[in-house]
Amino acid sequence: MGKIAFVFSGQGAQHTGMAKDFFASVPAVADLFERAEAVRPGTLAQMFEGDGTELKQTQNTQPCLYLADMAAALALKHNGIEPEGLAGFSLGEIPALAVGGAYSDADGFRIAMHRGAAMAKAGEGQDVSMMACVKLPTEQVEQLCEPYDKVFPVNYNSPVQLVVSGDKAQLEALAKDIKAAKGRGVMLNVSGAFHSPYMTPAVEPFGRELSAFDVKLPEIPVYANFTAAPYEGDPKSVMLEQINHPVQWVKLIRRMAEDGFDTFIECGVGNTLQKLISQILPEAKVFRVEDTATLGETLDALKA
Repeated sequence: MGKIAFVFSGQGAQHTGMAKDFFASVPAVADLFERAEAVRPGTLAQMFEGDGTELKQTQNTQPCLYLADMAAALALKHNGIEPEGLAGFSLGEIPALAVGGAYSDADGFRIAMHRGAAMAKAGEGQDVSMMACVKLPTEQVEQLCEPYDKVFPVNYNSPVQLVVSGDKAQLEALAKDIKAAKGRGVMLNVSGAFHSPYMTPAVEPFGRELSAFDVKLPEIPVYANFTAAPYEGDPKSVMLEQINHPVQWVKLIRRMAEDGFDTFIECGVGNTLQKLISQILPEAKVFRVEDTATLGETLDALKA
């Protein structure tokens, strides 16, 4: 076996009840969650109760998902599994940096709060969305986007999946072009045009809040969405660039493979990253942990 990486889920797969069993069974998770609840009362109710309506709002999704991502990593560490490298998709980069030692688990929660609030505010009053373009090569989707001045390729998810952000009317027109080219455009249920110039208004307020935190270079390599390489230099500047620039997931995962990683464990909610990594690196061993059942399956597979 080569090196093991933990990779952390981003927005989209959150659901009511996420990480509840880890809260009940892993002391480090309970401790983090209780401290988060003291900082932001109502967080655990958003995670564990209701129909998920509040949870879908970006200012709520990001701190709650941070906790769910962290819970999976803490459960793995509780069972003796340690990462040699880390990465996270969009919001997932915040827990990746916490596990890597760039800041404390508690500070990571506060940073996720500020990031979510800044991005939610930046999305207010804009008729924008995001769309996943599938079944077509990345280069072809980029070419189809070129005639549209308010649509931006943003999430390079896999060789045949590129997510674009932008104006809803232009996205709907692009969807017709995608269909004509034998691809498929799937509109995403999001409140902003994330990782595009539409998020630039979030950069300054998030940077202002981030300036109050001590953020170090991580002790365990964390591969950045913005550069597709391990964090270096000023980590805060990379965190800020990520907000309004594309997520280079394909390049990032390929770089990790070049650096000796062949085993990836998705920490958080769902199996989106597990699927994407399998498309990018068909030979890689990819697992996921989001609850006690998947934790047990992953631990058994790693032992085997």
